[in-house]
Amino acid sequence: MSRSTATRRGRGRAPSRTPVRPARRPDPARRRDAIRAGAIVLLVVAGLVTLFIVYKSSSEPSAADGTTSATQGSSQYPFAVGNPGPGERAPGFELASSLGGTISLEDYRGKNVLVYFQEGLMCQPCWDQITDLERNAEKVKAAGVDTIVSITTDPVDLIARKTRDEGITTPVLSDPDLAVSRAYEANKYGMMGEERDGHSFILVGPDGTIRWRADYGGAPKYTMFLPTEALLADLTAGLSKP
Repeated sequence: MSRSTATRRGRGRAPSRTPVRPARRPDPARRRDAIRAGAIVLLVVAGLVTLFIVYKSSSEPSAADGTTSATQGSSQYPFAVGNPGPGERAPGFELASSLGGTISLEDYRGKNVLVYFQEGLMCQPCWDQITDLERNAEKVKAAGVDTIVSITTDPVDLIARKTRDEGITTPVLSDPDLAVSRAYEANKYGMMGEERDGHSFILVGPDGTIRWRADYGGAPKYTMFLPTEALLADLTAGLSKP
């Protein structure tokens, strides 16, 4: 074959092309798996952050005056004594009540009132504490407590519903902006940081002076329930001190 003939034949052929494959569409199942894996990673990270916060809280002083929470009480139910403490004037308050209307500290003038600061709706043991106190009402009276009032930071309508569900008759007061909680520094003894109260009991005497205080909710135990007998034993021991 002559060179000119080969050249002519080469010119008549179409150039070869690599076939173009269509772009692969993302697999919905793979996408869901990736989202699920990402969510699991976020949950793990959040859990580690929570554990770090709890560890950090347990390794640092809980009270504003620098004392640790495990200062008094039994080894099973240690407690701190925060500020204001025994002998100091109890800060006044007036808060919306689960029973309707408002209740103030002045309403208990002339009585020994046990003010119980607690974590709130997310803490079932805190509500079990009120139930146990009501169940042992005669023992509570015999220890010199005329009445009990509880304070937490949840909205009053949700508190009222919770007390109805639990059959609780003790008034529970709503302190949503933590004004009263901060005045008593009751939000410094718990595992939820300073945005929630811990598990604090403050006995206010007939003249408005604090007679006894125990903050059980701090490190290292983070106690959110103790039997009424243990509570009254600590109260009686505290009142017997000069």
